Amino acid sequence: MKNSAPRRVRPRLLAVSCLSLLLAACGSLSPVAYTPDEVGERVAQDRVRMYADQEPITGPIGFHEAAARALKYNLDYKLKLMEDALAKSLHNVSTYEMLPRLVAGAGYVWRNNDSGGRSIGIEDRVETLRPSTSQERERTLANLTFSWNVLDFGVSYYRAQQKADQVLMAEERRRKVVQNVLQDVRNSYWRALGAQRLIGRVDELLARVNTALERARQVEKDGLMPQSQVLNYQRALLDAVNLLTLRRQDLELARAELSALMSVPPGTAYTLADEREAPLPASPANVEELERMALEKRPEIMEEWYRKRVTENDIKAAKLLLWPNLSVDAGPQYDSNRYNYNSHWIDAGVRLSWNVLKLTQYPALKQAHEHQNETDDMRRMALSMAVLTQVRVGVQRYGLSLAELKFAEESLRVDKRLHDFAKAAAQSRFDSELEVIRSEARALLAEYQRYAAYSNAQAAWGRVYNSVGLDVLPEAVDGHDVKALAAAMARTLGQWQSDVFKVAARQ
Repeated sequence: MKNSAPRRVRPRLLAVSCLSLLLAACGSLSPVAYTPDEVGERVAQDRVRMYADQEPITGPIGFHEAAARALKYNLDYKLKLMEDALAKSLHNVSTYEMLPRLVAGAGYVWRNNDSGGRSIGIEDRVETLRPSTSQERERTLANLTFSWNVLDFGVSYYRAQQKADQVLMAEERRRKVVQNVLQDVRNSYWRALGAQRLIGRVDELLARVNTALERARQVEKDGLMPQSQVLNYQRALLDAVNLLTLRRQDLELARAELSALMSVPPGTAYTLADEREAPLPASPANVEELERMALEKRPEIMEEWYRKRVTENDIKAAKLLLWPNLSVDAGPQYDSNRYNYNSHWIDAGVRLSWNVLKLTQYPALKQAHEHQNETDDMRRMALSMAVLTQVRVGVQRYGLSLAELKFAEESLRVDKRLHDFAKAAAQSRFDSELEVIRSEARALLAEYQRYAAYSNAQAAWGRVYNSVGLDVLPEAVDGHDVKALAAAMARTLGQWQSDVFKVAARQ
């Protein structure tokens, strides 16, 4: 009896301590904002991580190297890679959910008085035994239970299939990001290359135009020329300044866009390779063949097709829950109760259960399955129609951009000849000098328009690639350095252009 009091006190102290900790935890849940030092540290770490592990720029950057750097270091592409890896990890986790359950348990049980009972006769209601107990107030329990449930296994199977399809959907989204990044690089690179070639000449001409404006104002002030004539020259020079300034901004923005696509750290000096412009192929003629390829290869259509399987598995899992459930349980048990005749034993059981009323859901689930399939098919067909439209519009835009490029080249040829004529005919007169400057500005603007038309044609050609859904990357981007990745992309693009578009090109 002397030892029973401490044994009663310990569980009470344990319960009181747990309750105190729980109440203290509930009372401490208040908003905690980040401090300025923490924000600054996070910003510094993010800036380092954004540009970490990049190969240094060791020379002029060509188009394929720019595309390789964009795809290897672009943060949007890295995000899709992370989402792809996450989907694969979730799929791996879902496969383990199909395994049976093997649960190990242990516990401690205490009560403040004895359990037990008395026995009375059924017929005469006379008490036959004095009150007794067969259970200790304080005991420990342990068990290891193996359980397997048919419905849980079936639902987990369909969930694992959904996760597998979601892995494929993530891969299609990654493909789409690759195609979009390549399209953006194609558009920005050629504009940035034109900027690199023209921006020095634009700055030089702007300085000359400003000097000519000052001289024109002085001529007007001195009355050396008719006022209407000198004002017209000033108007022409101001128009040239305005156009040149706007074009200079476009050129600078193109380089900034390319730097952002390649994830080049701010302040990094680099030059673009002054390479020969890539020849543009003729506009494809066999549009129906391109449309067929687009319906087979476009990531959006494939993702939508996989999504149909995901929704079908949702309905299948719901239908599975309508049927009987079979569960099997077995495992060793332990109870420290000293009154037990056997403290160790093995439990085993098989249970069959069926919620019959759930069968009333079957007609609704069947109808929902049919409507879901029809909706998914219609969504995919609507997307396919949009894809076909993109292919046709892309081919038409490419044809128009080739015509625009041809017109820009002809305009540049004429403006250059006019500039040469103005320089040859120039004398010491003021109006001749102004005419030379104006013709030079017009020729430079025409050259800019020609670069812009070429970059637009490259962008239109890239949209044709994009509309068909062609892949230009090897399987593993991380396994290649920038040079190897650029070479692989160049080979793939050349192969696509020769094998696919050559057949579809107009003769």
